[in-house]
Parts: sequence; C-alpha cells; structure tokens
Amino acid sequence: MGRLKWFSQILCLSFILLQFRVQSSSPSQSTTLDSSPHLCRPEERSALLDFKSTTNLVKYCSSSSDIKLTWNESKDCCLWEGITCDKMKGHVIGLDLSGNCLAANLTANSRLFRLEKLQSLNLSHNYFHFPNISFGFDRWKSLTYLNLSDSMDMDGSLPLDEIFMLPKLVSLDLSCNYGLLLDNIKFQMLVHNLTELRFLILDSVNMSLVVPSSLLKLTSSLEHLSLRSCDLQGNLLSQVFQLTKLVSLDLSHNYDLLLDNIEFQMLVHNLTKLRFLILDFVNMSLVVPSSLPNLTSSLEHLSLRSCDLLGNLLSQVFQLKKLVSLDLSHNYDLLLDNIEFQMLVHNLTELRFLILDSVNMSLIVPSSMLNLTSSLEHLSLSSCNLQGNFPSQVFHLPSLQLLDLSQNYNLGGNLLKSKRSSTLEYLNLAHTNFSGELPRSIGNLKLLKELNLDSCQFYGSIPTSIFSLPSLSYLDLRNNRLTGPIDHVEMPSLILQEAYLNNNEISGSIPSSFFDLVNLTKVDLSSNNLSGTITANMLSKLVNLKTLDLSRNTLLSLSSNGTGVKYSFPNLRSLSFSSCNIHKFPSFLRKAKSLQVLDISNNSISGQIHKWEIEGMSLRSLNLAHNFLTGEIPSSYCNLTSLGALVLANNSLGGRIPECLGNLSDLSILDLRMNKFHGRIPNSFVNRSELRTLNLNGNQLEGGLPPSLLNCSSLEVIDVGNNYLRDTFPHSLGVFSFLKVLVLRSNQFHGSISTSENNLTGEIHSSLCNISSLRVLDLAKNSLEGEIPECLGMFSQLSVMDLRMNKFLGRIPNSFVNNTWLRTLNLNSNQLEGILPSSLVNCQWLEVLDVGNNYLNDTFPHWLDVLPRLQVLILQSNRFHGSINNSMIALPSFSKLRIIDVS
Repeated sequence: MGRLKWFSQILCLSFILLQFRVQSSSPSQSTTLDSSPHLCRPEERSALLDFKSTTNLVKYCSSSSDIKLTWNESKDCCLWEGITCDKMKGHVIGLDLSGNCLAANLTANSRLFRLEKLQSLNLSHNYFHFPNISFGFDRWKSLTYLNLSDSMDMDGSLPLDEIFMLPKLVSLDLSCNYGLLLDNIKFQMLVHNLTELRFLILDSVNMSLVVPSSLLKLTSSLEHLSLRSCDLQGNLLSQVFQLTKLVSLDLSHNYDLLLDNIEFQMLVHNLTKLRFLILDFVNMSLVVPSSLPNLTSSLEHLSLRSCDLLGNLLSQVFQLKKLVSLDLSHNYDLLLDNIEFQMLVHNLTELRFLILDSVNMSLIVPSSMLNLTSSLEHLSLSSCNLQGNFPSQVFHLPSLQLLDLSQNYNLGGNLLKSKRSSTLEYLNLAHTNFSGELPRSIGNLKLLKELNLDSCQFYGSIPTSIFSLPSLSYLDLRNNRLTGPIDHVEMPSLILQEAYLNNNEISGSIPSSFFDLVNLTKVDLSSNNLSGTITANMLSKLVNLKTLDLSRNTLLSLSSNGTGVKYSFPNLRSLSFSSCNIHKFPSFLRKAKSLQVLDISNNSISGQIHKWEIEGMSLRSLNLAHNFLTGEIPSSYCNLTSLGALVLANNSLGGRIPECLGNLSDLSILDLRMNKFHGRIPNSFVNRSELRTLNLNGNQLEGGLPPSLLNCSSLEVIDVGNNYLRDTFPHSLGVFSFLKVLVLRSNQFHGSISTSENNLTGEIHSSLCNISSLRVLDLAKNSLEGEIPECLGMFSQLSVMDLRMNKFLGRIPNSFVNNTWLRTLNLNSNQLEGILPSSLVNCQWLEVLDVGNNYLNDTFPHWLDVLPRLQVLILQSNRFHGSINNSMIALPSFSKLRIIDVS
C-alpha cells in the first residue's frame, strides 16, 4: 500500500519533534557536570546497586543497554553508564536510565531517593510501578530536569502531587503514560508551583477535565509547550497566547479543540519568537486563511494538518521565508492556485519539507515545480488532483529524499533516464498515470529504500538491476502492464524485504536467482502468466519468508517431490497457490508449523485429505475449494483451535460433517457447498461462536436447521439451499440481527409466513421482520404458504427477493420504500392475486420483475416505464389485459428492457 505517504508525513513530523525534544531532553550544563575523576560517594554507590538489584528486564522489549552488565562494584559509579557526577564532590547529580526496558516498584523506601543531590533524572521508556502512596520525589529539591515519558506500567500512576512540588524544575516530560489523568486541580497545582518551567511536555496525558482557561496561568518563562493528544476540549482563550517566550507550541491531535479567528490573531500577534507551531487536527474552520501571513517571520516549522481550513491560501502566506517545514495536508477544502504556488517556490528557498497531501491543486501547472528550491528533501503531494505531465527533472533535485505523488489519477509522466546517481530514498507514484518502460538506469538509485509504482501504466520488462539496489527494502510494481520473463538477477539484494509484482503480464519461469533475495519476507507474484515449477529447494533459501502469493498463474506448478519434507519453513505464515497447476498436496508444508493461511484452491488436487497434511499447524484460514478431493473431513481438523475460515467448497467430499467443527469458537467462515455431505447439520455450535458465514449449499443434508445455530449471533450468511432439508419455516431467525444473506431454496421447508392470527405463523412473521439488514432473501422452490409479509418491502437494503415456486397467496405487499436497493423480485409460480402494487415505482434499481404464473388481474403496467434499469419483465400466465402498444411506441419508455413475456 501507500507506505511512502505515511513516511512523508511522519518523517516531517519526526523532524520537528526531534528538534523540540533534543532541546528539552538536555539537562542544564554547568562546570560541575562532567565525568568525574573522583570516586563517587559510597552511600550513593550502595543506593544505586541496591536499586539495580530490585529491577528486572522486560523480556518482550528490546533494550538498547543493560545496567545490570555495566553497573558493578569494581568501578567508580561515576563511570557507570547513565550516571553523571559533580566533579568537585562526587555526588550523583544525573541519572539517565532511558530505554533500558526496566521493570521495578518505586516505593518511598527505594534507595534511589537517597540521591538527594540529583539534578537530572530520565526514567523514560521503562515499566516502573508507582504505588498509590507517598513516594519520595519531594526529597529531590535540586531536581531541574525530570523525564518520566512512557515510564508507567499499565496498572500504575505517577506521584503528581509530589512532582508538582519540585520548585526548581525547568524541564518536565510526562508524555505517553497512557491512562494517566491530569485533572483541573492537579493542573492548577502545576501552574502555581512550577514557575521556573521552560519545557513542559504532556503528550497523550488525559487532560479532558482541564479547563482550557487554566492554561492562562502557565508560567511566562515557558519556551516549549507540547500538549499533543491530551483530549483538550472547547475554545482556546486568547490569553493562552500571552506566553510570549514560546519557541515551540504543539496542540495537535486535540480533536475537540476549537481555535477561532480572533484567537489565532492573538497567537500570531503575541508569539513572535515561535519557531515551531504544530496544530494538526485542531478545528480551525473559523480561521480565515488570510490570517496566516501574519505569523511571525521567525517561524521555521508550521504544521496545520487536518485543521478544516477553507478557501484560498493568499500568496502572502508564503512570505515566511525562514520556513524549513510546511505541512498543510488534508485540508480538503483548501485551494492552492498557480500564482500562489509560484510565490511558494519563489520565496521559500530554505524549505526542506513540503507536505500538501489532499490540498486542491487542480489549478497548478506541473511545470511550475521545476522552480522548487534545491534544498527540498521531502515533497509530498498525494491526492492533490494534479493533472498533466509531471516534469521528470524534479526527480533529480539535489537534496530530494522523498517524493510522493500518489493518488493523482490524471497526472502523467515518465521516469527520467539518467546515468547520474540520486539522493532519492522514497518514491511513490501509486495510482497515477505515469507510463513508459522502467529505465535500466533505475539501478543508479543506490539510496532508494522504497519504490511504489502500484496501479500506473508502466509496460515492458522489469530491469533486473532493480533487484540489486543496495538499499531497497520495499518494491511495489503491482497493477501495471509489465511483460516478459524475470531475467537472471546478477547481484541479489540482501536488503529487499517486500516485493509486489502481482497483476501484471509477467511470463516465463521464475529464475532460481530470484530466490537468492534471501531477506524477502513478503512476495506477491499472483495474477501473471508465470510457468515452470517451484521446488521446496528454491523456497528454502528464503529463510525469512512470511507471505508468498503465486495465485492465478495457471501454468505454474509446485513440486510434489517427497524430498520437500527435509526443508523447514519456520517463519512462513501465509501461502497462496490458488488457480495454479498443482496436482498433489505440497509435502514440504509438513514442516511449515507456523503456517496460518493456506490457499491452494482452484487446482487439480485429487484423492483424500490426509491428517498429516495439516498436523501441528496453527492454521487460521484453510482454502482447498475447487479441487477433486474425495473422502471425509479428517477429525484432526477439529484440532485447529485457531481456525477462522474453512473453505472446502466444490469438491467431492462426503460423509457426515464432523460435529466437532461446531466447537471451533473462532471459526467465522464455514463453506462446504457443492459436495456430497449427507446426514444432519451438526447441532454443536458453541456459545458466543464467531461464525459469520455458513454455506452448505448443494449437498445432501437432511433434517432442519440445528437449534445450536442460535449461539452464532454474528451470522451474516446462511446458505443451506439445494439440500433435502425438511422442516417448518425457521421462526427463530429473528435473533440474527446482522444477517445479510438467507438462502433456503430447493428444500422442503413448509408452513405459513403470513400475518394470520395463528400463534406459530404470527411468531414467524414477527421474527422475519426483525432482520432488516437482509440483502438477499431466497426461499424459492419450497412449500411455503400464507401471505407475503408487508415488512419485506420496507427492507431498504434488500437487493434480491426470490420467493418463486411456493404456495404464497393474497396480494403482493404495497410497501416498497423509497431508495430501496431491490434489483430482483421473483414471485413466479405462486397463488398471488390482485394488482401490481404502485409502490414498485420506488424500486429505481429494479432490473428483474417476474410475477408469472399467478392469479394477478390488472391492466398492463405502463407506469413501470419509470424504472430506468428494468431489463426483464415477466407477466405470463396471469390475467393482465388492455393495450401495450400505445405506451411503448409513443414514449421512449422501457429503454433498458431486454426480455418481456406477456404470454
């Protein structure tokens, strides 16, 4: 998918935040901060060692360092990793344990609190538990720098009462402690006591109870304020922007925060020192874009992503000549015309990051981009409605690392042929009209990490140099018109991890050298014209392979050689060989114990299913449909406790359906249609079953629907058509509120579904009317009787209603609602009377109307010519009368009609 789009936004934002956090993460430096040549104090070394003994490493976290290896008694503790000492007296004044993946309880008795001279403490990215009692933070009276970002375990809290009483704090970072709640009282304590703060970072702390006006009282010394994703709500009062020393302000991802034009004017008037302004996802729909030019000229990074900005951007916006990064993306109603874009490229000569995704740039002439500044590193213009030919020279801007032009469907161009090397690392042209052959010079893009050309118009052969690019990890060439064989790869990349070449016209056999791309984890070559044989030996080279899709290559076969069992595939998770030329179950899969998805449907596999074929696997999805399998379903399938989809349709399997399949609580799809199963449907579906699709059509099943099916409350599809089921209409179906497809056709269901006073039929009618989500209702070829419930006409999502060849009587319901999706209405061969209901005119999507072989008595329905899509009209064997000629000749009516039967 469009991974480059993600990178273009994240990399820019990461750059901004990096600048922000580098400044906020450094403790204040003085002549006393240095590596000490003197021994640290014994009591402090003892305190540190004691603290070390109480910590554990979190197993599922990758640690960048390990204090258990570097802290030992044989060394001066001032030389230990993460320790800074006062070089005059040997006191520990700095402790940095960030990113160590440590888990520990920090109680008031922790020896750590004996480091009473501590000035700087960084515990970020660990898993500390702070019990809900008195702690010991108040002993650190000299603390100026405190970083507890992402340091709280899931069940803990932070000692905010004590932290907010540390009067010398200059920098405080409590971000990314998810679940931490900062209410209005505690925030008032913060603003009242921490008057020396210059850096305050509270990202992802829940501040939904904090009144925005409380921000007014923050200390005027603040230089960096980050309240990203804090669930702030309401209006920002203009006084907030009296913090005139602010250099960096991030209020992004507060989705319920509103910034109006007056407040924004106050911001731009007072915050004259701002260099970083990030307001992504803040509602700025009331801000006039003409206010943007008044922003301070010192601004270097401006991000207003998804702010609901409206109208034209005036050219004065681009007078902010110091801008290094500009993100106005996903303001869908913002328009940027050619004059404004010319102003942008003319003035913003320091620009390195430009992100305008989903801004309307339909008026921009692509050739304007030839004047973009040579300092540009990231250019992201995805979904901008750009049109015309894109100048290929832009690919060679000397500093360009990322270019994303994806989702501009009418933007064309070619890849520039050049022998020059390039700085490009990420190139995304997905879903554009770029065309031509892939130039062999693409092998010169030595720094390229990701290449996405999905759904373009490229043709010709694939240059094999693309598989030798030394930095390329992601390659997407799917949905083009690439042809020819894949040639021998001279120098297979050791970096490439994902390769998507599906939906092209690539032919010939896959060269063995392709399998020397040993770090591949995901490969998709499906829907091509590949041929030859894939052997286990080839696949075994791809030791990191997780996903392989070679489906829909009808000439491609898979070796069934028994020697495949000697190879193991420890990482393989998904294997798809659907619609190929496979004749036997691949033996090498016996060793693929991690396999979760297996699809070898639409092949020529014959014989019985053997239990060893799936034994020991952790399958979540198994598709063996459309083969020539015989015999019964092995009971070992019931050991697949994680199975979510079992598809064995269109084979010649027989016997009884194993009762134990109903015990698989994770099973969401059970598709056994078009086989020879007999006996009853298993009555073993467990409570809270995840089953969503049950398709048993075209077998030899008897009895009725099992009562335990009621445990499958999430069912969306029930198809038991074309069996020998014999039962009254299943009145319990009303419990299935998500049901979309109900097919009972060609069985022996009987009884009434009318609105009579009979208790049984009344209950049936009521239950059927509860399933308003129905899209397909097929009850054809049964012995059902009574009146057709009026409620069926009120199901606006119903697309197919097929009730033919039953014993329904009475009138056709006159209850079809406006905007119904009904396309097929088949009531043929019943005992219906009366006239065609006038509400049929509401069925504007109707294509097939068949009411033949009934007792209807009406004039020819000229009025049906208002149905613009009607193609089939069957009125035969009724009592329709009157003329049909005048209407059909005089009017351009029934324009789509292909079949009419009034015999």
